[in-house]
Amino acid sequence: MKTIKILGTGCPNCKTTEKVIREAVEALGVSVAIEKVEDIMDIMKYDVMSTPAVVVDEKVMIKGRVPSVDEIKALLEDNTSCCAPSTETSSSCCEPNEDTDSGSCCAPDDTSGSSCC
Repeated sequence: MKTIKILGTGCPNCKTTEKVIREAVEALGVSVAIEKVEDIMDIMKYDVMSTPAVVVDEKVMIKGRVPSVDEIKALLEDNTSCCAPSTETSSSCCEPNEDTDSGSCCAPDDTSGSSCC
C-alpha cells in the first residue's frame, strides 16, 4: 500500500492539497494511507523549505505548490519513481517544464540543490 504524506502546517494551500489528494484517491479507487505532517521539525526532516509538499512512499514528489488531481493520479498510477522513464509517454516529472508555476520538484527553477531525483 502506498503512503502519501502531506507536509504543511495547516495553511489553506495545505488543506487544498489534502482535498486534491483525497479526490484523486477516491477517483482511482485505490488503497492509500494518507498522513498529515504538521510539525515543523518533522517537515524539516524532508529538507522541504516551502509547503505544501507531497511525499509518496518517503520520496518528496511535489513541494511549494498545490498539485492537480491529475498529477496526483499519475503519481499513484506510476509504480516506479517519479523520475523513471515512462514507456507510455515521453515525459517524467524531471523533464523541464515550460510552466514552472505548475512544475515539479525537479523543475528547472528549483535551486535548492535537492530534488526527488
